[in-house]
Amino acid sequence: MIIVEEVQNENQKKEFLEFPSRLYQHDKNYIRPLDKDIEAIFNPEKNKFFKNGECQRFLFKNKKSETVGKVAVFVNKLYRQNQPTGGIGFFDCINDQETANFIFDHCKQWLMGRGMEAMDGPINLGERDKFWGLLIEGFIEPLYGMNYNFPYYVDLFENYGFKIYFEQLCFSRPIFGEVSRVFTIMHQKHKRNPEISALPMKKNNLEKFAKDFTEIYNKAWATHGEGKQIEEAKVLKMFKTMKPIINEHISWFVYEKEKPIAMWMNLPDLNQWFKYLNGKFGPIEKLKFLWYKKFKKNEKMIGLVFGVVPEWQKKGIDGFMIWEGTQHLRKHTDFTMTELQWIGDFNPKMIKIAENLDTTVTRKLATYRYLFDRNKPFERHPIL
Repeated sequence: MIIVEEVQNENQKKEFLEFPSRLYQHDKNYIRPLDKDIEAIFNPEKNKFFKNGECQRFLFKNKKSETVGKVAVFVNKLYRQNQPTGGIGFFDCINDQETANFIFDHCKQWLMGRGMEAMDGPINLGERDKFWGLLIEGFIEPLYGMNYNFPYYVDLFENYGFKIYFEQLCFSRPIFGEVSRVFTIMHQKHKRNPEISALPMKKNNLEKFAKDFTEIYNKAWATHGEGKQIEEAKVLKMFKTMKPIINEHISWFVYEKEKPIAMWMNLPDLNQWFKYLNGKFGPIEKLKFLWYKKFKKNEKMIGLVFGVVPEWQKKGIDGFMIWEGTQHLRKHTDFTMTELQWIGDFNPKMIKIAENLDTTVTRKLATYRYLFDRNKPFERHPIL
């Protein structure tokens, strides 16, 4: 017998956060997400997606009142698919198919009651940049904001009937690894051009870099895949929020005279510091964080955005930027590895760019889909 509890009171909220820590207590690669990051997702005042959505969290307990699973289930009207599709996320479960089936059935009934015809998971009530996808290959320490799970979760999903809607590929390369000869040749070529220059991002001039970022991003991504226009004010707000963790040696902009033409944005992987905080970020943990940030080497950085304006694409300016930045950060930082945020397998253009950077796939996640009408043909995410 499994007892279902909707998460409503403080004790239930605490259990929703604590259960994974007990489940993964012997897994050396597990890094507990910050409680505040999880709770912010379920706070309508902090998560704008509640304006167009609905969400509930559930705990699942055995007859001894021991938690055996948890999940969040939600509807997001902005999540437009071929059929009305809801989402499940923050799924954790003991290694038992019957328990998992019970949880999935519960989510299915909840979503059907709200007119949904399918469910995707594990996903997030928000953007795809955080807590999205099930880890299916590369069971190593997760990056900040990335899902992590046991390998047996793949069986729990697939045995129930979920199918992979799209794979999420994470590419990485060693900082001191050999750089493509093409990059060094392109670097030499553009280095001789007095009109071309490269600058690292500086904290004391965020307004300039927000403006330059916006210009490059909107030109490079407006018509690329699922790219969309962004506003300079929002970029500046994001940069100011990121200011405490910006490393001034690892994000680079390239200019033709004064005109921004390319960017390579990176951040330190915060999980390399957060893994010592056990999900907490109160006054004591903030002091610990500052101590670790100052004295504990962080050897991994995350590639957030890479972009070149259309008129400079396929001219080697990416090679100039990468080798210019790489030479600098090798001298001035402790980073030994960079990993790109995931790229969907439906986006061959971006995959090609990643491959051209001499990267290798180090982990894969998957977004699964379950169609409630089992006779309906399953289709994967369309290629962009």
